Amino acid sequence: MTPPATTLLPPGRSPRIERLGRLSARFADSVDAILAITPVDASPELFATLPHAQIWARMLAGRTRSSRSAGGRTAAAAAGAIRTGNLANARQTRLILGVMPRNASAFETLSLAGRMARDLGSCTPESVVLAAPSSPQGSQDGALEALLSATLACAFEMPSFRSSRRHAARLQQVGVLGGSLDLKRIQAAAQANGLARWLTALPPNKLDAGAYQRVLRRLARHHGLKFRWISEGALKRRGAGAFVAVSQGNARRTAGIAHLSYRPARQRRAGVDVALVGKGILFDTGGTNLKTHRGMLDMHTDMNGSAVAVATLCALADLRSPLAVDAWLAISENRTGPTAFVPQDVVTASNGVSIQVIHTDAEGRMVLADTLALAGRTRPGLIVDFATLTGACVTALGERMSGIFVRPPALAATALAAGIHSGERVWNFPLDADYDGELESRVADVMQCTSDSKADHILAARFLSRFVPEDCAWIHMDLSAAVRSGGLAHVNTDITGFGVRYTLELLRSGKVPR
Repeated sequence: MTPPATTLLPPGRSPRIERLGRLSARFADSVDAILAITPVDASPELFATLPHAQIWARMLAGRTRSSRSAGGRTAAAAAGAIRTGNLANARQTRLILGVMPRNASAFETLSLAGRMARDLGSCTPESVVLAAPSSPQGSQDGALEALLSATLACAFEMPSFRSSRRHAARLQQVGVLGGSLDLKRIQAAAQANGLARWLTALPPNKLDAGAYQRVLRRLARHHGLKFRWISEGALKRRGAGAFVAVSQGNARRTAGIAHLSYRPARQRRAGVDVALVGKGILFDTGGTNLKTHRGMLDMHTDMNGSAVAVATLCALADLRSPLAVDAWLAISENRTGPTAFVPQDVVTASNGVSIQVIHTDAEGRMVLADTLALAGRTRPGLIVDFATLTGACVTALGERMSGIFVRPPALAATALAAGIHSGERVWNFPLDADYDGELESRVADVMQCTSDSKADHILAARFLSRFVPEDCAWIHMDLSAAVRSGGLAHVNTDITGFGVRYTLELLRSGKVPR
């Protein structure tokens, strides 16, 4: 029996965040830990605003071991250093100092903050204070934001189905010393990142298509979103043959496309500003072209793109974004069996494009084809789609950043800048039309993919481009950084939630192409 939606969502507990004008010695003695981050060339005088300034100054002057790396730069200098201590009080308040490299990027700052937050976990704190001493000429907001994001990310509890659980102390209060941070924005982004990670981590027998639909309805009610479910039967009637080709192999007829909508309270004009589209393959066997055990083991995470899309939409609703935003989620499994689609099938998508199937493990681009076509009919100013789509992108970039494909080319600078500023780095791959020659079919309008893996991430993007209106700005994100052993930057779990911070930064200005 599938568990109710209430048990498939995070508990909703979040630490209370308080802005502090100053930090007294008495208050410092009442908290479990104090985390501070500062540039490597900081003067000890900067710590005058903190209690026990002499202890912080000694920590700043401490030596760390380092190893020589290419180009003469030490690995320690590139990653930053962490120094720890304790106050001599009843709580033995833990002090953690992060020393940033010069001109640290947002990614480097988040990575350092993440290491500090992981160190924090060893003392199971209930209350912490975050600080970023800086000179009058310098801004502390970037470092403080990284510290707060990392602290919230590491405090987030992932799903567990153990019969007995160890109840460790839970972080309840976070004090932020100084700065001019938008605390609501940072907390909303952290909660959305946690939601994306949580949903992606759920086992496939817990989050099947029926359960996912119930979860989405509950999220829609909680965040004031409109919700519509387009069933497999309705998709057949709409001619969505690409989606149905994948879903027809499932044991149950529960697949479908979820459409969630957020509208600002005072929308100035009709229409959709942004459509977020997500691949939601709840388990991917590879279909008729069956995966090996190792390749199939973690394929419950193949719905990560849909989790990123809906979590981002929830954050935008919580922040009362001025943009009208939709999310379209392609939800199915990719099973094998007597009714599953097979290579050399020819199917027709809802926009009339006929597709020659080459490989059934390229199912993601099939379900996205119809989902993008449906989203495109609403004429949004910008479509951003998220998908754990190709191994080729992982091969090209590893798991430290994700690949993007951007149309029109003029949007590329904005798309890349969002990665730099958010710390979720992206690389812009080519989307040149001459790659279409590889997908020419003798029996249909287009081949789904080729029989080898050469440039498959580029060919997948070219395939998808046929289902996005030509006059619509579009960013396709191939989520090569969705899962990374040991986490990424400030996130300490293998499932990273990559894409949420990126998209919130991309849409932060409230301006999108029209």
